[in-house]
Amino acid sequence: MVNLIQFKSKYLILFFTLIFNYSAGFAQANKKVKIITGANQTEKYIPLLKGKRVAIAANQTSVIFKEDNSYTHMVDSLLAREINIIQVFSPEHGFRGKADAGEHVANDIDKKTGLPILSLHGKTRKASPEMLKGIDIIVFDIQDVGVRFYTYISTMSYLMEAAAENNIPIIVLDRPNPNGHFVDGPTLKVEHKSFVGLHPIPLVYGMTIGEYAIMVNGENWLKNGVQCDVTVIPLKNYTHKSTYSLPIRPSPNLPNDKSINLYPGLGFFEGTVINAGRGTEYQFQRYGAPFFPKTKFNYTPKPNFGSKNPKFEGKLCYGIDLSKEPHLSKVDINPLIDAYKKTPKGEEFFGKTFTIHAGNLKLRQQIEAGLSAEDIRASWQKDIKAFKKIRKKYLIYD
Repeated sequence: MVNLIQFKSKYLILFFTLIFNYSAGFAQANKKVKIITGANQTEKYIPLLKGKRVAIAANQTSVIFKEDNSYTHMVDSLLAREINIIQVFSPEHGFRGKADAGEHVANDIDKKTGLPILSLHGKTRKASPEMLKGIDIIVFDIQDVGVRFYTYISTMSYLMEAAAENNIPIIVLDRPNPNGHFVDGPTLKVEHKSFVGLHPIPLVYGMTIGEYAIMVNGENWLKNGVQCDVTVIPLKNYTHKSTYSLPIRPSPNLPNDKSINLYPGLGFFEGTVINAGRGTEYQFQRYGAPFFPKTKFNYTPKPNFGSKNPKFEGKLCYGIDLSKEPHLSKVDINPLIDAYKKTPKGEEFFGKTFTIHAGNLKLRQQIEAGLSAEDIRASWQKDIKAFKKIRKKYLIYD
């Protein structure tokens, strides 16, 4: 009897040991590994900058993180390492990220460092030869959100083109794409290209900004097919399935993860009469208008950080709150269709920029024709499939 008890105890211990080891292994495998940005891997790019006259394309997101999750700005960090920074190029919203969407940003002098800031979202979108004179190398380090009409990728493309034409290499310090887990939306037609969409890609393209730079070169999308000498400092511990919460808002009206995730669908409202939360603290997490049917949910847009003159300023807007919606892995156009249906006849819904935001004429035509979201999404699939074949050639990460 004692032997039987010992026998059972032995195998019970073995059984629970196996369960414990499996659980520990599973927990370790699923433990969230910290993503290391390209900027944080200084050992890979500092040697490439030593003794060079350097220009940096940067904004408020261009930081190097410390162990305690605090950070220093890239410009400050490189100056402390005695890198010879000649000037800074700034994108939409400016070097400190405080300008409104679409607002022209003038050249300036950075008060902290004394460096000249040359705007690439003012009179000039593409750096001129004069702006690049005396520059040996350019560092591009700006956080993207993976949506075609978010203009940082256009700034990068034009800077690559200018650099190629002037034989200047570029280092792209890669950063995670918070919308990198899916590819979706209407594909841009080249006849509708603009600064809010330069290349024939779906609205959400599922690539990091480093991968995108390689694709721009590889597909000969730069003017006259010029090739830019690009070096990408890749991320560590990142895949396209990784979740990443941005520690710094990438622009004034994308304050949090929810707004970034909803932005692909609600960004269409930029080309319409509808307010998408600008002038509130829930930008791109709600939409509304004074002429919508009266509901319990309402808000009044007022001037604030990033929106000096929001649509329907000071007017009570009735609408829809999306701030508690589940995380999306698609471009949701149901809000766009809903808002169109709620807009009274005689009220102009579509604005002058809607077509360039959509990248084609078809989306407007489909909405006006009363097509369902499912039918509209189905019409995107052929182009998405073709793009995915192109995209696959340039992916750095799984």
